[in-house]
Amino acid sequence: LEIALWVIVVLEATYLFYDIFSAKAKEKNGTTNWVEVGNLDDFKPGNVYPFVNEKFYLSVLEDGGMLAISTKCTHLGCSVEHKAEGFLCPCHGSEFDKYGMVTEPPATRALDIYPIKIKGGKIFVDLAHPVKRKKFEKSQLTYANR
Repeated sequence: LEIALWVIVVLEATYLFYDIFSAKAKEKNGTTNWVEVGNLDDFKPGNVYPFVNEKFYLSVLEDGGMLAISTKCTHLGCSVEHKAEGFLCPCHGSEFDKYGMVTEPPATRALDIYPIKIKGGKIFVDLAHPVKRKKFEKSQLTYANR
């Protein structure tokens, strides 16, 4: 049992080391992964659009504000599913509202989001720079005309 615990500790430390240093290397090299998701006119307010291969949902709020919300649950990394009220993690039951805020634990922080830019009437999402956040703030929204 003691050996198994040490193996888990070493694996966790290795993962954290890799995660931290690969993110720093991407930052240092200016690596981005801007993915074109479509024309601005194709996304209607009040809807959520899944991008399964890219592992995010594009949430277009009623006022036109947009969030690219990660599908990765902040509890243990399972993929969240979109439901009418928000998002649900099928693994351990965490629930999130339409902004990705925790409404039902065990997750303790909001879902990560990705930067969005709009250029030439097209929407782009930067998958190389997930934004970890504790809560939703209006400044996290991207608008077409602001």
